[in-house]
Amino acid sequence: MYDFTISAESKAELYRDLHAALDALTAGEGDAIANMANVAALIWQYLPDLNWAGFYRLVEGELVVGPFLGKPACIRIAIGDGVCGTAAATRQTQLVEDVHAFPGHIACDAASRSELVVPIVHDGRLIGVLDLDSPTPARFDAADAAGCEALMAVLAARIAG
Repeated sequence: MYDFTISAESKAELYRDLHAALDALTAGEGDAIANMANVAALIWQYLPDLNWAGFYRLVEGELVVGPFLGKPACIRIAIGDGVCGTAAATRQTQLVEDVHAFPGHIACDAASRSELVVPIVHDGRLIGVLDLDSPTPARFDAADAAGCEALMAVLAARIAG
């Protein structure tokens, strides 16, 4: 069993502690699905105000749902479609304050109001995306984006297969 002490005094400390926990949790484990499942649970447990946290994996040219916590999700997303598909196509983090204002947003959960999607890239190859949704508008900010990008930089090498 893993027991992590995660500080929430500031976002910088929160993401520093999440980074250390993710590193410890995935070190030495080569199974991508196991690592994504544990990281989704870690993020779900310690990031407040989420209604979905998980992964979409790149499988044969499209995003396919991977390990997650939250309501049932869209199973497949085409590259370029919605927030996840846009992050995959551009390989750029998508920080969306209001998903209803995002052209082509795919509403898997009608309660979601804001979204953060971080592409997972290893050695120039897209592996998938981290997708975080919140029922609160503008829940995510630049500190969340940078923190999640740092988390995915560690995870990418451990799920690259």
